[in-house]
Amino acid sequence: MKKVVFSFVLLMFTAFIVNAQDATQTAPVNPNAPEIVFEKTVHDYGTIVQGADGTCEFKFTNTGKEPLILSKPQSSCGCTVPTWPQEPILPGKSEVIKVTYNTNNVGGINKSVTVTSNAKTARVVLQIKGTVTPKPATTMPEKPSEQGAAPITK
Repeated sequence: MKKVVFSFVLLMFTAFIVNAQDATQTAPVNPNAPEIVFEKTVHDYGTIVQGADGTCEFKFTNTGKEPLILSKPQSSCGCTVPTWPQEPILPGKSEVIKVTYNTNNVGGINKSVTVTSNAKTARVVLQIKGTVTPKPATTMPEKPSEQGAAPITK
């Protein structure tokens, strides 16, 4: 009998917990919340040479009614470093997120930077893509021969 009562209590407790975590209950949306609008979310380097400048900019505007605050953007790897504004971006103002890709490695580029903020769309993913080609081989110029010099013989 004790097992039946314990099982019933456990079942009721589980039902209570599941009901308390109802997925249909969401936080109310702030109609004045900031909105982040990017001019572009993908930057294509095309084909660039190894060691070239891998910096690009993603311009955005706060089209909401409250200041926009960015959290630390997260890059998909250590070869991609984002720089972002630390101060709140006022409504109607624009700023840029700079992304620097280390172009020392040859091959395809397909990296992302996730921007988290207090905007209505809390996460935006920025992408960079392209191809890094090897540096052209540098050849040493030949030393001009000295005319009139006699060959050395033994």
